[in-house]
Amino acid sequence: VQLQASGGGSVQAGGSLTLSCAPSGRTFRTYSMGWFRQAPGKEREFVATWSSGDTYYANSVKGRFTVFRDSAKNTLFLQMNSLKPEDTAVYYCAAARDRQKVIASLTTRAASYTYWGQGTQVTVSS
Repeated sequence: VQLQASGGGSVQAGGSLTLSCAPSGRTFRTYSMGWFRQAPGKEREFVATWSSGDTYYANSVKGRFTVFRDSAKNTLFLQMNSLKPEDTAVYYCAAARDRQKVIASLTTRAASYTYWGQGTQVTVSS
């Protein structure tokens, strides 16, 4: 299974971007997918996850980002509004194993996810 992330780019502070992530390869259906990001010189951090309709957000993005899934297309999205320079990072999508749902207490941990996309760069200028 490969995850194809797209939608990154360069915007000014206050702008918006929408990231998308779609699996390719064999037929794949997971109940938990998420977004993580990594800024230069920093560790990868949790951003948001979707788990069978439940959504979880990092405090730093709550109220500005929305994660949602198009089940028909098996695609995960991250709508990012009111972007700030500190949102600048490479954004990675992640998915749990086929037919796995990550329990709530573990949903923010990168180790809970098996498949990872290649990352898409988001740059926010002030």
